[in-house]
Amino acid sequence: MDKSIRRPAPGPLWLTGGHVVDVVTGTLRRDTAVEIVDGRIAALHKDINIPPDATVRDIGGRYVLPGLISVHTHLSVVYPFTDTDDAESPGITALRSLSRAQDALTAGVTTIRCVHEQNRADLLVRTAAEQGWVEAPRILGAGRAVSTTGGHGHGMACSYADGYDGFLHAARTELAAGADHVKIFITGGIARPGEGFAGAEMTIDEMRAVVRAVEERGKYAVAHAGDASAIRQALEAGVRSFEHAYALDDDTVAEMARRHVFLTPTLCVTRCPDWMTDHSFTPWQVERAMEVGPGHLESIRRAVRLGAGTDVPPGITFVAGTDYPPGEPIEDTVVAVREMEFLTEAGLSPQQALRAGTSDAARLLKMSDQIGSVEPGMIADLVVTDADPTSDLSALRRIGMVVQAGRVVRDDIPVLARGACT
Repeated sequence: MDKSIRRPAPGPLWLTGGHVVDVVTGTLRRDTAVEIVDGRIAALHKDINIPPDATVRDIGGRYVLPGLISVHTHLSVVYPFTDTDDAESPGITALRSLSRAQDALTAGVTTIRCVHEQNRADLLVRTAAEQGWVEAPRILGAGRAVSTTGGHGHGMACSYADGYDGFLHAARTELAAGADHVKIFITGGIARPGEGFAGAEMTIDEMRAVVRAVEERGKYAVAHAGDASAIRQALEAGVRSFEHAYALDDDTVAEMARRHVFLTPTLCVTRCPDWMTDHSFTPWQVERAMEVGPGHLESIRRAVRLGAGTDVPPGITFVAGTDYPPGEPIEDTVVAVREMEFLTEAGLSPQQALRAGTSDAARLLKMSDQIGSVEPGMIADLVVTDADPTSDLSALRRIGMVVQAGRVVRDDIPVLARGACT
C-alpha cells in the first residue's frame, strides 16, 4: 500500500552535518548525510559526494529522525461537544479539519490516523492532499465511527447501528466510502454526564460483525475501550487495536499481551485541565477527567509493567495518539509531543515513547515498510531536532525542520547553520 503524497517530487535534497537517529535500536549514526530523491530516502552517506543539482541543508550537528505519527486523531471535533451540528455542510467540516491537519504537519506530525470525523472529513482532506491541492499530513481515515443507538458517540455525527446485521452494514458502508479501518465504541466514556466506562455497550456479536467486515477487506477494527471486561469480549471477537484503557486488570493485560494488541493510552484526555478549560470543556468534564486521571495512569502503568514484553513483536505495543488535534499548542509544546512525554510517566523509556510515535505506530498502520524509520527506500518523512531525543524526549519540543515526502514544509534552522544551496 503506497500512501505517499501525490505532489510533484522536488529535486534532490541533502541534509548534511547531522546525526541520524535509529528509533528502533535507540542508536545514532553520527556525522551522516541523508540523500533524498523523488520523495524517498535514497541513501545515508558517511563520505559525501554531492551532485551539482542537489539542494543542500547543513543542519549544524542536529538530529534527523522520522516524522511523528499520531494514531488517535479527531480533526473535525467541535468544542464544546454540544455545539456539534449534525447538519453541518461537509465543506465547512473539511475546512476546519484541514486547518487542524496543517497545524499538525507544521508541528512535525507527518502521518495521522483519524478515528472518527464528521462528514468523513478525513477522507475528504486525504483526497485533497493526495491530489496535490493542499498540504496535509498523510491521513489514514476511519470516516465515521460506528456507535450503538444512544451510545458513547451519540450527538457526535457518528454512524449508528444495532445488532449483528446493523453493525455489519454500517462497517461495510464506511469501508466502501474509503475507510482504512473502522472505529467502534465498545464502552461509554467520560465526556457526558450520566455515562461511565464500566461494562460493554456492544454485544460480542456486534463486535464480531465489525471484525468480519474489516477482515473481508484486509483492514482492522479500532475500539474505544474504557473497561477491562469489555476489552476481554472484544479480544474474543478479534479486535486488536484499543484506545484509552481507563481501567485494566492483570488478567486482561495478560490476555492483551498474549494476543499482541496495540494500545493507544491517550493520557492527554485525563491530564490536561488547563487545555480543556481553554477549549470550552464544561467544568463537569474537566472535573470528571481529573477524577479518572490517577486510575487511568495506573492502568497504563500496569499495562507497561506486565504487558510490554521484549519479544518481537512485543506483548502489547504502545502507540502514541492524542484524542485532541495533535498540532494544538500545550505547555510550550504541542499535544502530540506532550502525549509522548506522558507515556514516559507511565513507564516507557524515552526510546520506547519515541517508537510509539514513529516506528511502532507505523507498524500499526501496516506502513512500516514505508514510514517510521530513517532508512534507504523509505518515504522521506523527517523531523530535525536540536538534541538527541532517545535520551531526552523533551528534544521533540525543539523541532527545527519538517520534511514530508522529500518536501521541506518548515525550516527554522538558523541561516548560519545551513550549507550553501547549489
